[in-house]
Formats: sequence, structure tokens, C-alpha cells
Amino acid sequence: MPENENRQWVLKSRPDGMPTEADFELIDSPMPSPEYGQVLIKSLWNSMDPYMRGRITSSPIGGVIESEAVGRVMESRLEGISAGDIVRGRIGWQEYGLLDVTSANPVNPDYGPISTSIGVLGMPGLTAYFGLLDVCEPKPGDTVVVSSASGAVGAVVGQIAKIGGCRVIGIAGSDEKVSYVVDELGFDAGINYKVENVSEALGVVAPDGVDCYFDNVGGPITEAVMEHLAMYSRTVICGRISEYNESEPSMGPRILRYVHSTRSRIQGFTVNQYPAQFEDGRAQLARWVKSGEIKYKEDIIEGFENCPKAFIGQLRGANFGKLLIKVSDE
Repeated sequence: MPENENRQWVLKSRPDGMPTEADFELIDSPMPSPEYGQVLIKSLWNSMDPYMRGRITSSPIGGVIESEAVGRVMESRLEGISAGDIVRGRIGWQEYGLLDVTSANPVNPDYGPISTSIGVLGMPGLTAYFGLLDVCEPKPGDTVVVSSASGAVGAVVGQIAKIGGCRVIGIAGSDEKVSYVVDELGFDAGINYKVENVSEALGVVAPDGVDCYFDNVGGPITEAVMEHLAMYSRTVICGRISEYNESEPSMGPRILRYVHSTRSRIQGFTVNQYPAQFEDGRAQLARWVKSGEIKYKEDIIEGFENCPKAFIGQLRGANFGKLLIKVSDE
């Protein structure tokens, strides 16, 4: 590819239900040039996250697919950031992108490998940190249930809960993933929702009910957990991946009776509620990672050309850990 060209994945057609590779198109565009107050970034790692499915619903046809990346500054016209620095920001599915003073976030290399800045020390880790501690408010001895437990958010949720003295139950989609959260991450129990009845299994592993539920999936799994809420339980609605590809909302059982009878609280949550506290949260997560109290797993796909395939696979539950595209060598 000529040095003055920039490969981009753009939205070719709006998906109806589950996206297909035909909904995306790889194009060559001119290399962007930074104006005053901007930096030019070469993407090294691109983050794949389920929330992107919702963005595609409203993205313009022909527009670059939205996502966060971490990369090296190739040219800077922004005070405080120099060529060669590592920064992260939402440049999307493209090999080069422009960021400004509001969107260019310097990465602290002392915290760990730069890929972690968009994983365990980035949006997924911060989502787990604030969603669990600020919304669920777990107390020592509480039973905490987390869905999509082996994923980038769920795995961190469970480990923070264990640090706080809670009993943790993870729900995941394979025996391998259940074994990972129990045997490697230290969860107290796991449920494979693909082969087990979640409600029946919770009746066994959470006989006293669920004090905190961190919901990453919605749908039937969440409905099953609601049957086991403990008195004054707290549920955080963080994600609804089971519903992202539905053309029309599905009908489900009525769950408010469980909330009513247990005086429970359900609260929606997105991490962008906490921008002023991001760096404090990131620093704490980095300390836990360095001490070994939090472990992380990265599912790395080599090659920028594989963005659509990796993203679709994630929506089907194919990834194991934080899904990343390795765009370029460091």
C-alpha cells in the first residue's frame, strides 16, 4: 500500500439482525493530515466491543466504523503530545486517524503493555470497576452473579468482587470458559448457560439468593437470575448483547414481581458517567494487575483485514477474553 494511503472499513449496508461481512467494505482513502490542535495516529491495536453493534444502527452509510484504538503519534500539532508518543482514542476501523485535545488520551507505559489501555485498563476494566463498586455496592459476604463472566468486563467484575470479600458466580457459554473463571480467576462457581438450566443451577449454587447481579447480556439469562434475587439486591444493567441483533423487541416473562417482593434495585449504567474519575480507577486497576490480584486474557486477531469477521464472531460469543485486532507491530 502506498505510504500516503489509509485503509478504512466503512459501513456498506445497514444490517437487519446479525451483521454479515457483506455489510462492511474495505476502502483506500488519502492519508489524513493534522491541522493545528490535532495529532495523526497510526493504529497498533483496535478494540472490538459489543456496544459497537448499537452504533452501527445509527452510523451513516459510507462512514468509518466506530471503535477505540491505541497507537503511535506520527505527527503532532497538539501541544503536550509529541511524535512517537502512545495515545488512545476513537479513530475507528482505520489504519490512521486524527485526534484532538478532547479525544487524544496519552497512555502511561508504566501501567503495562499498551494493549491493556483499551482492555483491562481501558473502557472494559473501568466499566467493571465503576459498575460494580458504585452501582452494585457489594459488601463482604454478598453473593455476586455476573453474566458473560469470561469476557473483558465480566472477568474483571468477578475478580474485583472477590477482592472485596464476596462470593462470586459466573455465567458463561462453554465448559472451557466456566473452568477459566473458576480455576484461574478464583470465582466460587460457574454455570454454562448453553447446557445448564440457569435458574435451577442458581438454586443450587446461590441458595440464599443473589445480592448483586452484573448484567452484560439481558434476555433469558437475566430473567432466570431475577427469580433468585435476595432482599434488597442491586442489579446493574451494563449490556444486552442477547438483544442487539433483534429487529423487534422480544417478549419475556414479567420480572418486576421479583423486584417488588425483594425491595430490589435495578439501575442502568454506562461508564461515560464517570469521566472525572477515570484516572483514579485506572490507577487502582493497574495496581491490582501488577499485584496479580486481577488477571486478564486477550483474544488477539492478527490483521486489519479481519475486523468484520472478528466483530461478527464476538456477537456470536466466539471470543474468549478481551477481543483485539492487532493492526500493526509496535
